Amino acid sequence: MAERWLMLAGLSVAGTLAATALLLRLLALRHARVEAALQRQLAEFIAHDVAPCFTTDTDGSIGFQNHAAVERFGARGGQTLARALSEVFASPASVLFRLQCKAVALGAAREDLVTRRGHARLLVHRVGTSGFLWRLEETAERAMGGRGGETLSLPMLTASKNDTILFMNEAMRRLVGERARSLDRVFSQLPLRSGEEHEIATPAGVVRAVVSEVAGPGGRREIFLLPMASGRNTAADPTTFDALPVALMRLAPKGQVLAANRAARDLLGEIEPEARFAELFEGLGRPVNDWLADALAGRADRRPEVLRARQSEREVFLQVSLARVVEEGRATLVAVLSDATQFKTLEAQFVQSQKMQAIGQLAGGVAHDFNNLLTAISGHCDLLMLRHDNGDPDFSDLNQISQNANRAASLVGQLLAFSRKQTLKPHVIDLRDTLSDLTHLLNRLVGEKVRLVLTHAPDLRTIRADKRQLEQVIMNLVVNARDAMPGGGEIRIETENLHLTAELRRDRATLAPADYVVVRVIDEGIGIAPDKMPKIFEPFYTTKRTGEGTGLGLSTVYGIVKQTGGYVFCDSVVGSGTSFTLYFPAHDHVGDPEPEAAREVAPARAASAGQAAVLLVEDEAPVRAFASRAMKLRGYTVFEAETGEEALRLLQDASLHIDVFLTDVIMPGIDGPSWVREALKARPATPVVFVSGYAEDVFNDGRPPVPGSVFLPKPFSLSELTETVAKQLRG
Repeated sequence: MAERWLMLAGLSVAGTLAATALLLRLLALRHARVEAALQRQLAEFIAHDVAPCFTTDTDGSIGFQNHAAVERFGARGGQTLARALSEVFASPASVLFRLQCKAVALGAAREDLVTRRGHARLLVHRVGTSGFLWRLEETAERAMGGRGGETLSLPMLTASKNDTILFMNEAMRRLVGERARSLDRVFSQLPLRSGEEHEIATPAGVVRAVVSEVAGPGGRREIFLLPMASGRNTAADPTTFDALPVALMRLAPKGQVLAANRAARDLLGEIEPEARFAELFEGLGRPVNDWLADALAGRADRRPEVLRARQSEREVFLQVSLARVVEEGRATLVAVLSDATQFKTLEAQFVQSQKMQAIGQLAGGVAHDFNNLLTAISGHCDLLMLRHDNGDPDFSDLNQISQNANRAASLVGQLLAFSRKQTLKPHVIDLRDTLSDLTHLLNRLVGEKVRLVLTHAPDLRTIRADKRQLEQVIMNLVVNARDAMPGGGEIRIETENLHLTAELRRDRATLAPADYVVVRVIDEGIGIAPDKMPKIFEPFYTTKRTGEGTGLGLSTVYGIVKQTGGYVFCDSVVGSGTSFTLYFPAHDHVGDPEPEAAREVAPARAASAGQAAVLLVEDEAPVRAFASRAMKLRGYTVFEAETGEEALRLLQDASLHIDVFLTDVIMPGIDGPSWVREALKARPATPVVFVSGYAEDVFNDGRPPVPGSVFLPKPFSLSELTETVAKQLRG
């Protein structure tokens, strides 16, 4: 009996499993049919689209491509979309990956690109659970006045500043009956007034037309006109008015919008009936209605104004010109609109670049003054510490002064970093070794809730950079990534080699074809809002709350990377994380990286101490006093001068023997390099040490102008000063 029950139970379980498997199979078949039906609907939807369209899976393999895509790229079924788009723009894989990640998170994404043939816009939509629909919109860089005007049914021409006709489309040539060379052969009255009626000379007689003129590139003018039969008012005809390819609005004397053609509605969106012009625009600097009244009375000039659209969801600027039109004895206004958003964006970028340059110059000047002060503070502190040993009660206080002076010097270094004026000491380094040495410190910085992962290319090439500054770049990026993940997460630091065969243009920067070493710092944090992205590298700008950031971290990163000859870019998706990508030129050096020079612990003494003579030229009295005492303590004979002119007067004494020149670079009157070059004419073998609170790029080519001379940046310590002078004396 028990065996019978076991057999029945087994049969019951087997039947259940078989039913479950059958159900899963049916569900899978249903899902496959749904996906196939969706793919067929998509194929029918995009089949006749004029732009190339593709469907891909999560791996980027092309499933369907419409007729436009086949004509543009050929049949690419089964191949990857990255390979198909490689002939359009450089590095398509990174762009596709970035857009696909955004589409997964947001459902759709787009990006404007600069291609070899002009501009392009790439759009992607997520389809189903594992599919994507891509659309490529390409726009050639050419004006309407070129052959593109041949496709217009309305007569149009392009004229130069001196009224020479450069181009006439077929509709204009048929109307005029010839290929005219100047505007006076077409129009009986010049100059043309945009928005008003003019008489056109045609083989059939005089024809009246409404003229619309748009300023083109290089001073060219694009002129559109609409012929009309006798007794028919073209400007008032809603059909013909709406067909004009130029954005136009008809305004009542009180400013109400009587009509807006299709092109104007494309720029502004739908306009409410009886809407007032002043409700649609802002930014003139005076009441818009006053401007309209002046134009209606003929008191306003024809200079266009740039206004901001009020009701647009995005920031839109329009260049608006007003023309007075008389219709049936009643004066009205015609507004000619053209999109000026890109112009205003470039203007804002130019203003921002001027602000950045001014802040950089300010930082350089402030750093120079601080370096002089810090040199005097730390130098006199070193002199005091020479007279106190470790057991002295005052030694700890002096040590605190010295340490805080060094901290102040590091802050000055940050100011110089974002202004790209700090003095770098580049070496050939292997990023794998540098990041490995830095890992212990980085793990302490990120804390226990954040995991740090390093991934290196096995054959990573070397770069030439300042190791200390590079470490500061990585630490700043890692600290920002940690702060973006308050709940913890993973920070990935990845390195790889990159060979560019074509220019890579991004964020107004152009990377030349070459070999690069790429470093990425990727987090899983809250991301950066799109409206804040253009400002993240600005000094003193921070996305953190008040009191949590100085705004110098990313600007310091930008300054160091640019001064090293590299590039830095940022990609971020709100809620998904941020990725900073650094590009450094790969170094051609073959072999082991250069070892950093070992620093001498004990200060070196000149072999001829007590006999060597130093000519010290420094306009800052505290710095000169410290340097003079420091040199005398080491046994040197010191001659002091406040200016270069005074130094040259001292050197006129032929009996005065000088072994080394120690001089500031920037001084009132004659500067350091100038007086040194003059002095070396009579004393050609004298060693030279230049010091300055500015960076080493204070010289024209970034190198000291005297062969064999050295540069010592301020602030410097007593031992650094004496060591440098001793090495120059030893030759």
